[in-house]
Amino acid sequence: MQDIDRLAAVIRDERPWGGFERFTLNEVSTVKIIEVSPGQRLSLQRHEHRSELWVALDPGCVFEVDGKRIEPAVGDRVLIQQGQTHRLSSSGPATRILEIAFGHFDEDDIERLEDSYGRS
Repeated sequence: MQDIDRLAAVIRDERPWGGFERFTLNEVSTVKIIEVSPGQRLSLQRHEHRSELWVALDPGCVFEVDGKRIEPAVGDRVLIQQGQTHRLSSSGPATRILEIAFGHFDEDDIERLEDSYGRS
């Protein structure tokens, strides 16, 4: 796998009309917007074959990475390295994140360590 720090480096490009942020450039990646219902959470999990960049899109997101709780502001980012434990939850309202997965993406690459829905 290529250097994830290089892949996840966000590039800001200024233009006369404003600008844009580039998250990937010609890299193998999978991009999703994940929605979490009010007060719900995903399983505590890790992945063997991919790393993920999460970007908070709404207030109320809670990121848990290797046991550390992060309450990001809208636009804040966290890079989850391959093998790190992580969980996404909502502190109350419905929330969304942008997830960019780097590496081989397969839903079967989820090792659930804890799960509120009986899937671990």
